Amino acid sequence: MFRTALRNVLAHKARLLMTVLAVMLGVAFVSGTLIFNDTLSTGYRNQTAKSYAHVDVEARTYDPSDKIPGISGKTLDEIARLDGVAEAAGRVDGIAGVTDKDGRLIGNGSSSLGANFAPGRDGKDPLYVFTDGGGPTGPGQVALDKGTAEKGGYDVGDTVRVALKGPAKTYELSGIFTTDDTWVALGDSLVLFDTPAAQRLFLQPGFSEYVTVTADPGTSSTELAAAIRKLLPDDADVKTGRQLADERAKGGASDASTLSAILLAFAAVALFVSVFLIANTFTMLAAQRTRELALLRAVGASRRQVTRSVLIEAMAVGTVGAAGGLGVGAAMAAVARSTVGVFGAKNPDGPLVVTATTVLVAAVVGVLVTMLAAWLPARRAAKIPPVVAIGSAHLPATTRSLLVRNLFGTLVTLVGAAVVVAGARAGGSLGKGLVGLGAVLVVTGVLVLIPLLSRPVIGVVQPLLWRGFGVSGKLAGQNAVRSPRRTGATASALAIGLTLVSALTVLAATLGQAVDKVTTDIVKADYMVTDSGAGLDTSAVAALRKVQGVTAVSQEQQAWMQIDGSQQDVSGVTPADFRKALRLTVVSGSLDTLAQGQIAVADDVARSHRWKVGDTLPVEYADAKSGKLTVGAVFEHNEVVLPVAVSTDVIEPYADTTSITKIYVTTDGSTNEKALATALAGHPGVKIGDRQAIRDEFSGYLDTALNVLYGLLAVSLLIAALGVVNTLAMSVFERQREVGMLRAVGLDRRGVTRMIQLEAVVISLFGAVIGIGVGSFLGWAVGEIVKADIAGYALVLPWGRFALFLLLAALVGLLAALWPAHSAARLNMLTAIKTE
Repeated sequence: MFRTALRNVLAHKARLLMTVLAVMLGVAFVSGTLIFNDTLSTGYRNQTAKSYAHVDVEARTYDPSDKIPGISGKTLDEIARLDGVAEAAGRVDGIAGVTDKDGRLIGNGSSSLGANFAPGRDGKDPLYVFTDGGGPTGPGQVALDKGTAEKGGYDVGDTVRVALKGPAKTYELSGIFTTDDTWVALGDSLVLFDTPAAQRLFLQPGFSEYVTVTADPGTSSTELAAAIRKLLPDDADVKTGRQLADERAKGGASDASTLSAILLAFAAVALFVSVFLIANTFTMLAAQRTRELALLRAVGASRRQVTRSVLIEAMAVGTVGAAGGLGVGAAMAAVARSTVGVFGAKNPDGPLVVTATTVLVAAVVGVLVTMLAAWLPARRAAKIPPVVAIGSAHLPATTRSLLVRNLFGTLVTLVGAAVVVAGARAGGSLGKGLVGLGAVLVVTGVLVLIPLLSRPVIGVVQPLLWRGFGVSGKLAGQNAVRSPRRTGATASALAIGLTLVSALTVLAATLGQAVDKVTTDIVKADYMVTDSGAGLDTSAVAALRKVQGVTAVSQEQQAWMQIDGSQQDVSGVTPADFRKALRLTVVSGSLDTLAQGQIAVADDVARSHRWKVGDTLPVEYADAKSGKLTVGAVFEHNEVVLPVAVSTDVIEPYADTTSITKIYVTTDGSTNEKALATALAGHPGVKIGDRQAIRDEFSGYLDTALNVLYGLLAVSLLIAALGVVNTLAMSVFERQREVGMLRAVGLDRRGVTRMIQLEAVVISLFGAVIGIGVGSFLGWAVGEIVKADIAGYALVLPWGRFALFLLLAALVGLLAALWPAHSAARLNMLTAIKTE
């Protein structure tokens, strides 16, 4: 039986090749993701080990939210005098961008770092090695990392403009250095200031954010950390260099977690769709070999042996597919690592890491999934009575088996739909769980019912096929519904992929319209100014007010305060311009009270705390001083304004620094973006966006998510195409005699080709219609759960996208039919007629 099974594998090379490809795709995504994660984790771990090679202990007490200023100079001296301490350096850091000689910011402002140069007794800082010049020695000097200096074309002695909060400042370049710092190694820029200047810029004079300690030879890092901890408050964070390296490695690897999650999603879709293709393939192979299997039974083979022979074939296919998938996965991991910069990070150096676990997972996924998919067809083939099978080339499913299947599918679908509706009405975490469970049941039930659904759905288009394509169209329609199991199995791959994509497309389109409505209804401003670096300050506001044609400049100064015992995020606004830039729906009170020093509160926050207009609430400001504020207005919750709005005149006296996150600019139409950019020429890190950019700011993530989903759709379409090719190829093999008869009675080769192609298109469109229908239902259900948190939510069915999905499905069917149609048209009619 083993030799027989292997001969059968080799006898069906072309058909089984496509099944191998399906297995290979599923294994490739899984193994590629594991290799990608292992490679990045190892790379980050090695890089961070290098970056902390000169740090034995790090102590940190700085916490701006708890108003802890950091480690004082006195405490730093006490740490330096401890036994076993060779060097103790106070460190501060922040955001500082560097511009090139044309005034453009080098790199991404949010990844532009600033720090202090902290030389030891020998005049060197062990964290930095200078290749030219030396560290900064005064407030007018800076040093740059080698990569940033090369990008900007800077040499020692040049004048460098550094973008900090507010207008850029000019410094002399004292030196160029290299460092093992993880973030610099991964592409970030680093500017070094002298310590007093860095403390003034990023913290406060005389304080350090953290301290790095180098131990004397032979001193235990753990014991030294314990001694240092005694000098600091109880909540101080003291760690050894090794602990920090491990934590930083995990944090760095998480920068690529988004890409890893995407690859895992692709793997799940690929595997899920591949199961249907594999099961379909082995079902048809078993059907085609009924006489062969019956002869085996007749000469003494048991049911178990027949089943085992089919499973051996599946194991051979899975083994080849797993091996190929592992190789393709390694290539995918290499490509993913080279493109990780798209997600805001740069990969560490190092070879690809393929662990024994990855190899084992690839083998289990490839072989086990294939054998499980082939098990049911194998059992069904083994149950065929030998005498009956010998007299028939292939046997259709019995009426009873289809009846049982249809009853089961109908029951599961109805129960699932009821659970989904119940979840949509319940909302909250319970609703999410119910919708998730119902979605699984609905998809399962519909997949079971697809053979039953194929007849009425395809029957709708059969008259159109007859009228549009004549005999070929009529035959294509009849062939599509003649074997419901085969049609359903072929359409399932497309249905699964389009269910996922359609559900999230509906949700994204609905949320996108809600965000557009917010942009249109709430944001009246023509432009929004943001900063990708250290932030904006009042000088940017003043510069924009001077631009001709600007009628209002409304800043959003982000702050926080304790209001009536609860911490709230607060938008500091300019009352006079706030009403011209933003349009809020007021539930009660008036926004005019902002000018009187009162606060405006979102309605959801007001309800949860039982606040109402006129209430006077105790507050604690950022500097721990107390006061009282009156609620002057309650407005509808939205995604633009923070839950509490107050005049900047109220919070400014209590703020250490002014942190402006956005500036809304309203114009009379006589100015443009270029004029605003000219006014902000001294702020190289700013970004100026028009109304479309404002929309993208609040909902751009939806487009990104959709692009990922369309990638998933491409994967499912690719595997579905393999399934259609497989099905049609086997269908042509089954119908050789029929095709020969059609040729004999006058149907030419073009007619045969058209018949096969139309059959493929009809089956593909059928699967697409099912997927879009189920996906739209699930998208509606998820939307019902989240609509309470989305202002202006209203269901949107993206008919244009649906039409595109149908077009793609038809194209997949047409392309997949090329080879089977060509094979059918080339059959020798006399040989085909003699085929049994």
